[in-house]
Amino acid sequence: MTMTPTAHVHHEAPIAHAVPGTDGSRAYWLDASTLAWPPELIPAGTHETALRLGLLTSPTGSVRLEEGVLRLGDDGYEIPLRPVGTLDEDTVAAHPQLAGHLALSLLDETGAPRLEREDVEKLLTGQVAVVQRAAAGWVTAFTGVQTWPVIDRLWGTRAAARDGSAPLGVWFDESDGAPAFALWAPTARRVTLLTWNTGDPTGSVPDVDAAPVRTPADRAPGTWDGRWEVSAETSAAVGVRPGCQYLWEVEVYVPDTGRVETNLVTDPCSRALTRDSRRSVAVDLDQHALTPTAWVENQPPVIAQDSARAIYELHVRDFSAADHTVPAPLRGTYAAFGVDSAGTRHLRALAAAGIDTIHLLPVFDFSSVPEDRADQRVPEIPSGTTPASRRPQAAVAAVADRDAYNWGYDPFHWMAPEGSYAREGRQDGGARTREMRAMIGSLHGMGLQVILDQVFNHTADGGQGEHSVLDRVVPGYYHRLDAVGRGEGFTCCHDVATERAMAERLMIDACVGWVRDYRVDGFRFDLMGYHSTDTMSALRQALEEIEDDAVGHRVFLYGEGWEVPEASGSRHLRRAVQGQVGSGPDGGFLGIGTFNDRVRDGLLGERFLPDPRVGQGLATGVVVDPNEHEERPAEAAARDLAWRTELVQLSLAGNLRAAGGPRYGYAAAAYGDEPVDSIAYVEAHDDEALFDWLVYKLPTTTPMDQRVRAQLLALAAVTLGQTPCFWAAGTELLRSKSLDRDSYDSGDHFNAIDWTGQDTGWGRGLPSAERNFDRWLIQADLLMREDLRPRPEDVAKAREMALDLLRLRRSTPLLTLGSAELVRERVSFPLSAERGVPGVIVMVVDDGGGDLDIDPALDGVVVALNARPETVTVRIEELTGRYLRLSDIQCTGADDVVRSTHFDPATGELTVPGRTAAVLVES
Repeated sequence: MTMTPTAHVHHEAPIAHAVPGTDGSRAYWLDASTLAWPPELIPAGTHETALRLGLLTSPTGSVRLEEGVLRLGDDGYEIPLRPVGTLDEDTVAAHPQLAGHLALSLLDETGAPRLEREDVEKLLTGQVAVVQRAAAGWVTAFTGVQTWPVIDRLWGTRAAARDGSAPLGVWFDESDGAPAFALWAPTARRVTLLTWNTGDPTGSVPDVDAAPVRTPADRAPGTWDGRWEVSAETSAAVGVRPGCQYLWEVEVYVPDTGRVETNLVTDPCSRALTRDSRRSVAVDLDQHALTPTAWVENQPPVIAQDSARAIYELHVRDFSAADHTVPAPLRGTYAAFGVDSAGTRHLRALAAAGIDTIHLLPVFDFSSVPEDRADQRVPEIPSGTTPASRRPQAAVAAVADRDAYNWGYDPFHWMAPEGSYAREGRQDGGARTREMRAMIGSLHGMGLQVILDQVFNHTADGGQGEHSVLDRVVPGYYHRLDAVGRGEGFTCCHDVATERAMAERLMIDACVGWVRDYRVDGFRFDLMGYHSTDTMSALRQALEEIEDDAVGHRVFLYGEGWEVPEASGSRHLRRAVQGQVGSGPDGGFLGIGTFNDRVRDGLLGERFLPDPRVGQGLATGVVVDPNEHEERPAEAAARDLAWRTELVQLSLAGNLRAAGGPRYGYAAAAYGDEPVDSIAYVEAHDDEALFDWLVYKLPTTTPMDQRVRAQLLALAAVTLGQTPCFWAAGTELLRSKSLDRDSYDSGDHFNAIDWTGQDTGWGRGLPSAERNFDRWLIQADLLMREDLRPRPEDVAKAREMALDLLRLRRSTPLLTLGSAELVRERVSFPLSAERGVPGVIVMVVDDGGGDLDIDPALDGVVVALNARPETVTVRIEELTGRYLRLSDIQCTGADDVVRSTHFDPATGELTVPGRTAAVLVES
């Protein structure tokens, strides 16, 4: 490398001259010889040949611009950059956000490189910036450089290889069991491993209070891929043993601070941790001590096809925090799933009826809850408050940052279990692994597969923050940066760029590990649209390589497929959104589901209006039972009901793509290639509870028995269709969160579930001021109404009717045909379009005289949904002469009203009671 030091040279600029670009990092280093320069920094009217640009570098961060004067400090250098026109097509195709940028070359006029690869590698361990000068010599622009593209180009692809040649984290020597360690830190200047032996191979002890063993890490042998290693041989030589605690000491230049920092950091690939994630722990997860009997012996149940899944979403702490049939030390823990309790008995009843999949909210290590019980605070909820008191939420808010509750969407370490859910004394090392495995084994034993909620779209912290890991190892690489170099936070926190090689590898390694090491059956992805279809396809391929041996079935994948803001740095990707993950980038079948917000909005109505009481939906009374606040003209309301009815019908029939059909926003409402592509739901954790929406939307005079029926009608519309269905925990118990629109940090007081049905959660006080204050006046008026509080007998009725819905779904394969071709052939809606009856849906699934051999006992099934409060009779000519009868499940079930459903084969007239879902069969 030939560089001329210019440490004592500076270029004066007029004092009044404002230098653009000094507010961030606007240049991009793309490969060893090319940088990209933003056109907005080029003075107007200036031809590129008149530009003088240079790459500035300093190992210690000494380069700076002070009042227009460039100072290189004692170790700064400048390397000429040569403008060579705009970026070529291939580069723009790889980085569409750089269209129009000027290409700056590190090659000289003869095409010879000014820098060799090793020179580039060295420069990337320090400060890099670009300066632009006018012909007269003064500085016209000065900016930092985003280096993530060249880091990926030089090291990322090689280190991301999945052939076992580039291990990360910890692994163990086959001969003597000594641990080996590797950390990907290509821009680090020095890496040292700090270890503390525990004397326990499982590492299940608190932080060891002793001086660590310091072992310098070496660059991984062979062509360097950015990994630093401490080999098993070296570990054995210095006495490092399995079960040890460890940290990495990383000396690295940090652009945010402008200097070299020495960061003491946990392993991004930690499989085990000590309490509060203070240290990583080197644990062999295959050892017998970490394999509980229930986990080994209870096999995941077989689910014939994914479109038939019935999913139940549950938060670990909600499950048992208020369950007094669980021993007090086990409440809120993994272990609560392994005892005979009101909660586990309820789960078994759900499984027996038809729920086959449990979706657990995040159980990876997250940062928002103290794992040491001694550090957790308990809110002092005042006694004797009214249902609309603001005092309970104030008490919860006072300790919200230190209590035991959070949903956990703030990832700290993706590959290790959360410690706050482990029993007291079992939060360290492999102990929490055993606890979580026992929970999974217990759920498998109940006949339930287990889905884990995954959050790879953001991390809890970034930069040099307290809970930052990735940025303190490779600054500026893992998180998306905007055009100025600031971290993006469209997902609420620090957005992760999973399209980059090593961020994608972390995501895939984590998922593979959960399946291989914990026998997890599937994953739900938070804000999945921030990932690319390429990444999701790579994940699917990696899981296919291990799933048969690990769990014996195809791993089920689904997520939030919402569109993302156009301002996001992910906008140039083919994003994993609705309609783009049923098939992969190459056209192959991916079978990744997305939540169907169309059916939710069809049933509930408008959800984002200032007044939540307006904008009713099919299940909440639009047209057929308007509330006191609906003021739309009758014609507009009728059009809205017809549209929402179509959305629900589409969902019942698999939400399959169609030529035409209703629109939803700017897109077609139907987006699925196969029924499995759409997850039908009306309630999830991150919104008001279904019962609370019904409180808002139904007329306030609606009696409780009719509210129960409206709740079950909405559940029926997502349960009796051709796609996977999804229930939020407690919806069958009329669960309420006292109208809280976002209870992620509202504590046990607003979230805990009473499985006995004595307390639904209604009227526990005004919900969080932070997220609900603008609705407090409306909420206070509603919460004070005791006639809106369900009685235990209302809850019991709702529970049994809900179980009947699950039994109906499971009763006939005709309700889950599993194939787009069969759905199009066999599913029809005879009361559609001009024949439609407002508030009524009739779906016919015809077995064609048994020629499908799907259900030998039945020739057809009819699902009738009557959202009107009164009984209706409709004539369906196509069914004349067919002998349809009410399903045996409903004839003997909990709903005595549905038994008055009647079909007359002579006339084709079908009579259905008000707010009723009826299933009729033909045998």
